[in-house]
Amino acid sequence: MRRLEFASLQVRDLEASKAFYTQKLGFKLSEMENPEAVIFSFKKGEASFAIRKPLESLEHKETGAGVSVWFAIDEKIEDLRARFKENGVPVLGSVMNTPFGKALHVKDPDGYKLTFLEMTNG
Repeated sequence: MRRLEFASLQVRDLEASKAFYTQKLGFKLSEMENPEAVIFSFKKGEASFAIRKPLESLEHKETGAGVSVWFAIDEKIEDLRARFKENGVPVLGSVMNTPFGKALHVKDPDGYKLTFLEMTNG
């Protein structure tokens, strides 16, 4: 395995999660259509990402436990944090310094932990 090509998270309410990812986080929709999923736009060479209807029942299951998905960003992490707070996104703690750069954690409606990373140069 050399590279993650595609990732999708199973969500309980596709429309509510679509609104969260697009309106609150600012993800852009792909032109690809799938009635079972919402696919977000990506550039060549970047991993593509989607949310989707469950492949099996999620009733009585905890969806976000143990999962963390990291996204590299092109803006200042402090600006992103301020925008997320204004949009009512559940921000988990403050900006952290990691070996990879500055990171910020948020939680989506299904409990998935999303990490946004302002990478350090070098």
